[in-house]
Amino acid sequence: MSDATAAGASGIAKTIKVDALARVEGEGALYVRIKDGAVKDIKFRIFEPPRFFEALLRGRMFSDAPDITARICGICPVAYIMGASHAMEDALGVMPSPAIGDLRRLLYCGEWIESHVLHAAMLHAPDFLGLDDALQLAKSNRAVVEKALALKKLGNDILEVIGGRAVHPVNTRVGGFYKAPAPAAVAALADRLRWGADAAQDLALLFGGFDFPDYEYDYTCVSLRHPDVYAIEAGRLVSNRGLDIALAEFFDHFGELHVAHSNALHGVMTDGSGPYLVGPIARYNNNYAQLSERARDVAKQAGLGPVCNNPYRSIVVRMVETLYACEEALRLAEAYEPPAPPAADVVPGPGKGYGCTEAPRGICFHHYVLDAEGRIVTATIVPPTAQNQPQIERDLLGVVEANMGMADDDLKWRCEQTIRNYDPCISCATHFLDLRVERD
Repeated sequence: MSDATAAGASGIAKTIKVDALARVEGEGALYVRIKDGAVKDIKFRIFEPPRFFEALLRGRMFSDAPDITARICGICPVAYIMGASHAMEDALGVMPSPAIGDLRRLLYCGEWIESHVLHAAMLHAPDFLGLDDALQLAKSNRAVVEKALALKKLGNDILEVIGGRAVHPVNTRVGGFYKAPAPAAVAALADRLRWGADAAQDLALLFGGFDFPDYEYDYTCVSLRHPDVYAIEAGRLVSNRGLDIALAEFFDHFGELHVAHSNALHGVMTDGSGPYLVGPIARYNNNYAQLSERARDVAKQAGLGPVCNNPYRSIVVRMVETLYACEEALRLAEAYEPPAPPAADVVPGPGKGYGCTEAPRGICFHHYVLDAEGRIVTATIVPPTAQNQPQIERDLLGVVEANMGMADDDLKWRCEQTIRNYDPCISCATHFLDLRVERD
């Protein structure tokens, strides 16, 4: 729903308000003020109340952190489970076996598949087709929606087979898993993963044919990088500007600021160099060479080069990553041997640890300090959307400046589409945008 008001007959000022935007998670608002043909103010607000997870963790045992932090998000709980687990293992000097690491990577592939497909096909694709939602897409192209739903279900089923549940898995723990899944259950995923790779390719090529807005930005791309594979669940922190650091150095280069117009902290680089980007495009730009040959070929067919600086094409990058996740999950499933034991021994004690993994939306960083009993003294969690919020505002500024002549309704649509490029996980709600444009 929207309404427009003009100040006086001359139309000096105009306000456009969007009461609710679907197809994202959470509640927020966008404010744009234009005067004399120039953008004077732009704010992307997140006004959901703070949820105080970091305070909730204080005094809890180290072993509680993965299950508690998983409740931050129902779409990407594995990101929080793994980040918290890795940080606790770092603090307590635990080294899970390579077999446990492979099983964790397989689990994480399932989360990438279900999250990427949900966003790309159901939440973002309608923007490029002039449709309000996936229900309208189903009416115009039922086969595409059915394929996407089946692919998303494959991701959820991987979570269930390995994690014991499709949402908020219950089989994970610090050190590994409570129980190793049966080989037959993992092997049964193989044929579906072969189909899934084909389905992801089909969707990537389909989405690559969309008419993308002409906008690019020279992003500072920050992601994990692993020496052997496309980074998902482990690696060092790198950027396309030459940064290459261990996780323990995170706060030497990155920080968080509280801004008056948002309840979410803003991620910043401590050198004052401006906003930075995390997520699919950042990973793709930093680690393109580590994608599979098939994924790189499909990316090229879908209109991508080795570097992507058009944020609207993130929908294609997500499907290329989905194809890679299906291939990687197939490789791991075919080579699977149950880890014995399924978890490394963990002895409670004092320490401080760092963990970071690539949530579908970007790096999700954890830092914990433990006391002598293994209880959490301090907890710091830096989610991807908080890090991306300043970059979202910068993209919105560039988009508004480049499209000043658009009618207000069209500009409103373009701004909403721009925010959805990021798949912002404001919370697990549905509507978030209250948009006002003031023209003087």
